[in-house]
Amino acid sequence: MTEQLSPKAIVVFDIDGVIRDVSGSYRRAIADTVEHFTEGAYRPTQLDIDRLKSEGVWNNDWEASQELTYRYFETLCYTREQLQLDYNAIVTFFQSRYRGCDPDKFTGYICNEPLLLDSKYLEELTKAEIPWGFFSGATRGSATYILEQRLGLKSPVLIAMEDAPSKPNPTGLFATVRSLESSENKNDKHLTPVVYVGDTVADMYTVKQARLQEPSRTWIGVGVLPPHVQQILAHRDAYAEKLIDAGASMVFTNVQHLSLLRISELVNETGFEQV
Repeated sequence: MTEQLSPKAIVVFDIDGVIRDVSGSYRRAIADTVEHFTEGAYRPTQLDIDRLKSEGVWNNDWEASQELTYRYFETLCYTREQLQLDYNAIVTFFQSRYRGCDPDKFTGYICNEPLLLDSKYLEELTKAEIPWGFFSGATRGSATYILEQRLGLKSPVLIAMEDAPSKPNPTGLFATVRSLESSENKNDKHLTPVVYVGDTVADMYTVKQARLQEPSRTWIGVGVLPPHVQQILAHRDAYAEKLIDAGASMVFTNVQHLSLLRISELVNETGFEQV
């Protein structure tokens, strides 16, 4: 980011698929969990998980694992009432894969998540006087691990799973923005535009809900294509189209392409572009 611009905006980031690649961690844990609770009969593919996520309401991966399991058994003519899956057992198994079995430290898939962002990018935002923070459906422990231990950030503004309802409910986004706004800005009649950066339909729906509930502020959704969808051109384009249809103003292949210039363009309503 080399542009000498200081657009007046607040930028809030999702974490999974934006800050870190979770295709080999969260998504792998989903597949493991569904495979386990279907007794090895069904292991969802990345595309299966994408299809579910595209419905815009399965941001919680524990609930997504349960839903995929239910849907598999429904193809065999079982009802949910007959199955009555143990949600707590699903969570426990999922966490044993993702977090690991050691209660005192992370030993699972989380330890091998590639980073998709360099802390220098955030430093550039700070230099441009753009407040930034994180609103994620990840647990606070998982989010803090990636932000503080892996990225080296010091107590960044973070609203995590335990702090707010699941997306697309915008309560957590509102809370993040309130934490980032200075007391001076809070009293300003001209509210600072907010850019929310996410990789799922639920993230874009969250922005839509924010507009409905707080129409006095400008809310802008920016999509990022997670690494696993970029391997096949047709899959990448289809995923981008879903983000656009869900409300994304721009879609990027990496979060760091959201430069100061791009933020300025968004604030000035230049419209959609895929980069």
